[in-house]
Amino acid sequence: MSSMKNKNNYDYLLADLTKLSGVGKKTMEILKKKKVNNIFDLLWRLPKSYTDRTLVSTICDLKIGLIQTIRIVPLKYQFPRVRNLPNKVNCQDQTGKIDCIFFNSHEGYVRKILPLNEEVTISGKINNYKGRYQITNPTYISQDSSLIENIDNKYSLTEGITEKTYNKIINQILKNLPILTEWHDKEVLKKFDNESWNESIVKLHDPTNIENYKSNFYKRLAYDEILASFLVNSEIRKKIKKIKKVSKKFTDKAQNNITDKLDFNLTKDQKKSLNDINEDLNSKSKMFRLLQGDVGSGKTIVSLISSLSVINSGFQVALMAPTEILARQHYTLAKKLFPKNICIELLSSKCEYIEKKRIVKELEDNKIHMVFGTHAIFQKKIIFANLGYIIIDEQHKFGVRQRKLLSDKGGDNCDVLLMSATPIPRTLTMSVYGDMDVSIIREKPSNRKDVKTYSKLENKINDVINFVKKEIKEGNQIFWVCPLIEESKKIDHQSSVSKYKFLNEIFPNKVALLHGKIDNVEKEQILNRFLNREFSILVSTTIIEVGIDFPNANVIIIENANKFGLSQLHQLRGRVGRGTKQASCILMFKNNLTVNAKKRINILKNSNDGFEISEEDMKLRGFGDLLGFKQSGTKNFRLADPIQNEDLFLMAEKQIKEIELKNININKYKALLKLYDQADIINDVV
Repeated sequence: MSSMKNKNNYDYLLADLTKLSGVGKKTMEILKKKKVNNIFDLLWRLPKSYTDRTLVSTICDLKIGLIQTIRIVPLKYQFPRVRNLPNKVNCQDQTGKIDCIFFNSHEGYVRKILPLNEEVTISGKINNYKGRYQITNPTYISQDSSLIENIDNKYSLTEGITEKTYNKIINQILKNLPILTEWHDKEVLKKFDNESWNESIVKLHDPTNIENYKSNFYKRLAYDEILASFLVNSEIRKKIKKIKKVSKKFTDKAQNNITDKLDFNLTKDQKKSLNDINEDLNSKSKMFRLLQGDVGSGKTIVSLISSLSVINSGFQVALMAPTEILARQHYTLAKKLFPKNICIELLSSKCEYIEKKRIVKELEDNKIHMVFGTHAIFQKKIIFANLGYIIIDEQHKFGVRQRKLLSDKGGDNCDVLLMSATPIPRTLTMSVYGDMDVSIIREKPSNRKDVKTYSKLENKINDVINFVKKEIKEGNQIFWVCPLIEESKKIDHQSSVSKYKFLNEIFPNKVALLHGKIDNVEKEQILNRFLNREFSILVSTTIIEVGIDFPNANVIIIENANKFGLSQLHQLRGRVGRGTKQASCILMFKNNLTVNAKKRINILKNSNDGFEISEEDMKLRGFGDLLGFKQSGTKNFRLADPIQNEDLFLMAEKQIKEIELKNININKYKALLKLYDQADIINDVV
């Protein structure tokens, strides 16, 4: 194994699990089901506790149900002649007697490991049978006590792998860790008490260091993965910035024509974001920007104003939304705001074949200035004459690689703007969207009122019904959100189906039902009918989260609110309050709330700031559970925490700026990047 000790031999760490002795096909399959694909992945399955086998007990002091270590002398074998009965060995020490029981073992094996009249050290779980101590299938047996009297880690094991086997594998890896050349400068290492990567990894698996999150070795490893993530983002950002394009030339006159049509003034944040975008459009470097804003903050207006500038520069614009109804809303707003000489089209599944064919032809002939639609507008058969601007709305589920491919798709002259209504703390933005320039809209338009949030016990539903009656009488619409589609025996939640039936009896012909099992065509129809005020109440699962604007929807009722994360509740709450009227959100729950659930509900009742709420959500649940990020392909940090390790994120940000300023070659961090980031992203940027 000496070859594995070579410097920079990170190939060993990235090697297949079969390179490890003791890992056969069966074990490898079990580990791969847990997304452990190489040796390095195993190092991040951190121990959750440990078993201390150093404390040797005498038989008279044994405690039933505990794993204990004892030194015993085998006295007599009992090998039954009846099949399926266990082998038994009577043993003793100076204080008492104990039996070692072996199921599915051969006589010869038992004789070998427990020779008569010779002291043996064993370790296992202590049982009692008919008043006599027993150890069934002891975990460890040896005449050499030094091999047993150790502290062993307990890992979150998968079925089929014993603690003993897992520890053997981990110890084998630690023993053969390659000595990697240090990638950090002395100044950086000083901040972590000069802990090397190798030393830190070993300490990470030291049982005495379990949950030692504030230690230098732990912070050093957390910083490594933060920096690796930032480096990849930096490389992508640099690559995009190097792309030269034809700058968009335009005046403020056209933009002012739009703002004059609005019944409100742009907020300071909207104006700043628009200025950021305008500067990017005017520059000779390709724009790759995220416009991040809270629900109802007015991102769409900013994107449409900038779109008109691009059109006036002689380029085409494409806006992609996640649903057809949202694309249609953007299209309708643009129709209202844009001058009549601007040709805009909606490309949807509802388009007749001839109509669709016409739109595709006119896009290619440069007769259409802007097109709205879902992902279908980027099909291969759709060719743009002069695409200069791509806007992607509500696409927080795009990962780094998907965003890069999107940027490449439009060509060199095409600027890219992504919009997200998922507010996240700055540390997380730095990590998740570090490949992009970021503009943030926190302020709400002055004509928007904060949504008033209330909490109600389920047994007070009559109060809620009376409130709904009053709202309907005033001409307002209501969202009623349920977590499940059908009744579940295991989970005591109200389903959307049963709630629909219940409400339809009280409000006949005024209730509609929407859930994930309804096909897209019917879903669009229901939403459009609700938008046209054909129904007063829409009973729905959480699929209404996506940023559709329902100006007349003034109330949202969320059942089992304690089952949702804060960020998700805030997103749902953002479906109302889009008009000028006072909107309300009612959180319903049972009375058996946990302390955390009460805390979450109170946070939501006291704040309408999505950024503040997401930070609290992350403290309570972890950043991987924030809306969308588990499903996004976004890299989940193994050790780093954007809240607890804010100082490390800011430190990494500073270091990245220095690396970019000094134009330090990325090869210095080759081993770090290989170890800590996805291979496909690395291949794209390095």
